[in-house]
Amino acid sequence: MALTIAAAAGVGFCGAVGQWLLGGWWLLAVFAAVVVGAGGLWLTQWAVSAQWERVHVRRLRYGLPQLDGLHHEDFEFAVRDLMCRDGCADAVQVGGAGDNGADVTATDPLGRRWVIQCKHRQDGASGTPVGTPDLHVLNGTGRQLHGGDVVVLVTNGRFTAGCAPLAKSQKLHLVDRGTLGEWAGGSQPLWELLQRLPPTGRRAALSP
Repeated sequence: MALTIAAAAGVGFCGAVGQWLLGGWWLLAVFAAVVVGAGGLWLTQWAVSAQWERVHVRRLRYGLPQLDGLHHEDFEFAVRDLMCRDGCADAVQVGGAGDNGADVTATDPLGRRWVIQCKHRQDGASGTPVGTPDLHVLNGTGRQLHGGDVVVLVTNGRFTAGCAPLAKSQKLHLVDRGTLGEWAGGSQPLWELLQRLPPTGRRAALSP
């Protein structure tokens, strides 16, 4: 009996709702128009914002004084943004506690995975030079832990004399203040400024 009453009540409710909808169809039409209009406006704003972001990234430039004035974490984000500018859509800042020597990772258009460690000096070339201990850390993690095809240490300062031969022997790449200024202030991607890079990434080379 209770089920019969509940079913009858349900049918009656549905009927009442149906009659209300039939009588107030114009309200539904107005609501639908508002939803469609709002959705169209959001999509338009999103498209404009995305287009502006692409234009901004393509035109991105940094001067060395600007980079010198950054916080060390902002310097990492600047390096990430430069990799994005050059066509690395997946560039990401990963630096922080427990980063195991990697501050930025990215994949370039040739499929090479870049693992970049950033060393920022507030005093620029006058600051403490980056030494071989930092290179040893990067050498121990860049390929083994992070799967890098191109392993780079970039600084807005300078390197000690022992860094260049160590980097060459271990197939690491150094971006000193001069190279950084040329990269950040120009339009060439970093891979056009460095030498002895693999022609493609390991994943791309192995794919059929």
